[in-house]
Amino acid sequence: MVTVYKHLLMAIVIIFFITGCDGEKKEAERRLGEAKALYENKQFIAAKSVIDSINTLYPREITVRKQALTLMRLVERGESERNISFCDSLIPIRISDFNSMKKEFVFEKDTAYDVIGKFIWKTMTVERNVQRSYIRCGVDESGEMYMASVYFGSSPINHTGLTFSTNDGTFASTPSIPYDGGLNYRFQDMGSTTEVVTYKGNHCKEIANFVMIVNEKERIKAAYTGGKAFSLFLSESDKKAIRATYELALVLSDIDSMQRERTRSEKKIMLIDQKLTN
Repeated sequence: MVTVYKHLLMAIVIIFFITGCDGEKKEAERRLGEAKALYENKQFIAAKSVIDSINTLYPREITVRKQALTLMRLVERGESERNISFCDSLIPIRISDFNSMKKEFVFEKDTAYDVIGKFIWKTMTVERNVQRSYIRCGVDESGEMYMASVYFGSSPINHTGLTFSTNDGTFASTPSIPYDGGLNYRFQDMGSTTEVVTYKGNHCKEIANFVMIVNEKERIKAAYTGGKAFSLFLSESDKKAIRATYELALVLSDIDSMQRERTRSEKKIMLIDQKLTN
């Protein structure tokens, strides 16, 4: 009798197991159908979320998971196609913006030393600012903006940073750039000292944003920091150059990032197509 009960109990367990497996398979297939519908409606993020849930919740449904893997690749391909279409629609617009704006800039590139060229506001070129202290700015072809505090005087001040401020006490500062002979360099000539400290990318972001948000009529004081006290006031021409350079940097950065995204998406489609055909 005990043996009969054992066999009966085993049969019940097997029936429940089969029923449970069948239920899991149906639920996994239902989710796969939901993911397919989302993919067809170009709701790619939602589709990927549902596919991930299949792999997490139904690890034993190998057949459904294989189908989900193929669908995931199609979803990623669809995303890449959409990215390319988005870039193709916006790149010409930003290039048109760039062509309109670049007229006020001088393009400089020393082919012997520079991998990438830079655009400088016409009044900011070195040739127009010999033997004077001023704030220089520019942007490279990839959209990275830079600003530089240029000092010219009879004796060194050994500065390492820059702070912009207005009369109400509002201010913005750069990080300190220690002397390295590169981003911070100095030289003496005919008894005079020249110092140039360059703040690139995020290092000039705070002071560039400061100029953009301050009222155009506000006087902006530029204090050279980290050494002997020295300061000057930005001219209207200086402020105009910084604002124009900032805006050009946004355009060039958009173009660069979209071109990179387009290239990445094209490569991804090639890789996905190889996997789909194997």
